[in-house]
Amino acid sequence: MSDSTGSIEPSALLRAAAAHTALRLEPGRGQPLPRHLSVLAEAEPGPAPLVWTDTRAMLLSAMLAARARNDALGDGLEFVLRYFDNNRLTRPAALSGPARSGLFASVAEYCATIGWPQIGALYASEALVFAETPAQRYRALSMQALNLAFNAEYPAAAAAVTEARSLFAEQGWQIEDTSQGLLLGEALIAVSRVDSARMRSVADEIGSAQPDDPYWHFSADTIRVVATFFDRDVTQGIAKSRELLYGSARARSYRVMRELLLGLYADMLITHGEYDEALAVLSNAVTHPGHAICFPMQRASALLQMGREREVIETTNACVALHDEHCLRTLTPLLTRRAVAFLRLGSERRAVQSMESAILLIQRTGGSATPFFMIPLGDTDRLLDLVANDNPDLAPVATAIRQMLPAIAARANTPDALAALTATERELAYLLTSSLGLPEIARARNVSLNTVKSQVRSIYSKLGVSSREDAVALLKSSEE
Repeated sequence: MSDSTGSIEPSALLRAAAAHTALRLEPGRGQPLPRHLSVLAEAEPGPAPLVWTDTRAMLLSAMLAARARNDALGDGLEFVLRYFDNNRLTRPAALSGPARSGLFASVAEYCATIGWPQIGALYASEALVFAETPAQRYRALSMQALNLAFNAEYPAAAAAVTEARSLFAEQGWQIEDTSQGLLLGEALIAVSRVDSARMRSVADEIGSAQPDDPYWHFSADTIRVVATFFDRDVTQGIAKSRELLYGSARARSYRVMRELLLGLYADMLITHGEYDEALAVLSNAVTHPGHAICFPMQRASALLQMGREREVIETTNACVALHDEHCLRTLTPLLTRRAVAFLRLGSERRAVQSMESAILLIQRTGGSATPFFMIPLGDTDRLLDLVANDNPDLAPVATAIRQMLPAIAARANTPDALAALTATERELAYLLTSSLGLPEIARARNVSLNTVKSQVRSIYSKLGVSSREDAVALLKSSEE
């Protein structure tokens, strides 16, 4: 049966579930019922109507939110493209402002959940334009904060958080009305600042807001694992990651949070020197369009530690080619890893270009140093010097980043310090522990002094040191 707009009329049950759910997507009106979310997540909304009405917009809004909250993401962005083109409905619409705001906010929520925040942020902005009430504005701001933070646009995300928090306090809403999107956006901002205390505070707030919701609890636990890793308690972080990723809790969790945790788990294995296991963990991981979670970038961390620089370049070429279709939050660390690989391969010019691109993005999106996480200090230090020399305008940013490096740089794995070195580098490393100077080493190896200097820089980078003295100490400790 068709309605007056030419669309298939939804069942009475579906209409009731949508009406109840759409009303409760905004704060102050209670929470959507799990059974309604399940029904809506499984329903097929059909093609776009000939003319959009408030009722049809409400139905689609509820379905999008239900799919996001029940992790029913099989259709990906195609579900959105069925009805929208460049943030506009593909069919004529006679919609009120509140209907438009609610619909755009649901699209933004869905885009964040499928891992395409750069698109979600645009829909969140549209939702904000049409919001007419404090509740509508709060929801739009929450979705804006989440998507902007996911895309590493931290100052704008922080501004959205501040305004949303202020609205929440003014309206006197209850803690259970807190938007999880807002809290996840706050957690991402805390990650960008390497603020583990704030991460734990946000995680506690997520757990308190919805104490009986397993999806919220998985997100809170994931944030706590990030904080644990930043505090360098890697053993505890690995144990908790395994519990979450391979236990029954994963059955009711958001895909984007599971993938975030999987990448973090691999990073912790790398920190423990378990490079092959880290690659094995990532071997079947699929990177979805949007690259909010970018597994080629994650694999690059392990490959760098293993001295497989050419593979770093090969596996990330496709990501660089995506341009604005790639999430900025994962693009910047991908560029820093490529810069290290180019430097070690002797392509200094390309290394500088890649690092400059990363620093410019970091500068424009809020100054986070997390793109240098998991990179040995020696590599980053050398690259920052090269960038500052090549582009003096970036020298202040390079200095600010360098000050944060001790807290985030990857530390060399002392028991296996030689593992990442090539056979040639191992031979040279042995000579570094002798009393021979570099000119004498060059003569002994029948190569130029410049070749030896280049190889020594590569050794320092892989060991995470910046001097011969530190390299010798690390090499000798690895032999004990």
